Amino acid sequence: MKLNSHNLDDFIEDVAVPTYDRTEVTVGIVHFGVGGFHRAHQAMYVDRLLQQGEASHWGICGVGVLPGDRKMKDVMDAQNCLYTLTLKHPDGTWDTRIIGSIVEYLFAPDDAEAVIEKMASESVKIVSLTITEGGYNFSATTGEFDTENPAIVADLADGATPSTTFGLVVEALARRKNRGLQPFTIMSCDNIEGNGHMAQSTFTTFARLRDPALAEWITAEGAFPNSMVDRITPVTTPEVIQGLSDRYAIDDQWPVAGEPFTQWVLEDNFTLGRPPFEDVGVQVVDDVTPYELMKLRLLNASHQALCYFGYLSGYRLVHEVAQDSLFAEFLLAYMNTEATPTLAPVPGIDLDEYKKTLIERFSNPEIRDTVARLCAESSDRIPKWVLPVIRQNLETGGEIALATAVVASWARYAEAVDEQGQPIEIVDQLKDSLVPLARTQHENPTAFISNRAVFGDLIDNERFVAEYTKQLESLHLNGARATLQLLRA
Repeated sequence: MKLNSHNLDDFIEDVAVPTYDRTEVTVGIVHFGVGGFHRAHQAMYVDRLLQQGEASHWGICGVGVLPGDRKMKDVMDAQNCLYTLTLKHPDGTWDTRIIGSIVEYLFAPDDAEAVIEKMASESVKIVSLTITEGGYNFSATTGEFDTENPAIVADLADGATPSTTFGLVVEALARRKNRGLQPFTIMSCDNIEGNGHMAQSTFTTFARLRDPALAEWITAEGAFPNSMVDRITPVTTPEVIQGLSDRYAIDDQWPVAGEPFTQWVLEDNFTLGRPPFEDVGVQVVDDVTPYELMKLRLLNASHQALCYFGYLSGYRLVHEVAQDSLFAEFLLAYMNTEATPTLAPVPGIDLDEYKKTLIERFSNPEIRDTVARLCAESSDRIPKWVLPVIRQNLETGGEIALATAVVASWARYAEAVDEQGQPIEIVDQLKDSLVPLARTQHENPTAFISNRAVFGDLIDNERFVAEYTKQLESLHLNGARATLQLLRA
């Protein structure tokens, strides 16, 4: 049976459905980047509030900006913005519910004006973002906004119809300013250290290029809360769609499947109020920094630690890597000896238990997360999640061997051929420059890390370079698995 508002009452009892009247829910949040993670996380939390009779004026309007978002627009239109969220437990059981918190979806390339006016309306109090690390248009090494990006230049032209997230959001803020309305809160939910600070920097930089007075108003009156978000949410596969049909007779064209674990730590910094997220398990705090560093340097960096070594060792699914004792020991050793010493105390968190839980989460066979997904967009991820650990330990005299081996494993992976001589499809915005560099490594072992746009001044650090070339040589001579065995010897 097709999923839509008319059929909600007809689904079997094993599936939870919205018990609130969706026609009474008004939009208070506009969200850019309605992918699997947003729908398994923020939209799920809002749905929980609605189920409890709270937050009826905090419904979500999703926005698609990229050409590839047209499919989501089509699905959302056909399904009245409903979708299923399935939590897959390690024992094979599924916990499935239909989420109704997204009540509208707009596709900016079709109607930018509708998107802008939606944000400019008085009822909208939050604009949230899951646009990936690369969506913030900043240099991984300098942190500066890329003012030469052609799409940014085009959006800043007089009379231009905005096409980027920056252009759309800042135009809406300009209209609010002109109408005497306060700015909405811009709430980043992306995996970036200090994501609120980064959002503030990039959006105000764009605004300043357009109108310095507007940028000053946003800085003075706006809010950009930091947040830490966590739930492993793989790309939806045909098997998930078929499984919903087989188990529940639901025809959902774009469901979401994820792990049972979820966490959201959110800074309490909003201009026009917020939903009572603390009522549904969100940790609302004054300072997110300890939590985000914990997640970025333990979970996210560990994903990088397992994915390149795992792929080169022949694994294609994450749980298979994590269930291999050699890899589990390597991940725990990295977390204990190199990552944890760079962390501040994390209030309310038992770090030893957290690290143990990470290995259990990675090992969940029902998630079937792919190694290739974790290997994608490495030039956005490694500089944010792994290199800060190396830099801090270089400064303090701490251990760097395991994190440096992760960097070397990326460099070996970026050669785009595996240990059996089979091609690797590299998915990275910098692949056209990184792959040619990686392929010269046999003759020039430091070629890859000489790219200062990615690695900054690490090439100038003799200790790092010596450790890196040692691990890269082992990867070439001995292979990935043997290199891990040597590291654990």
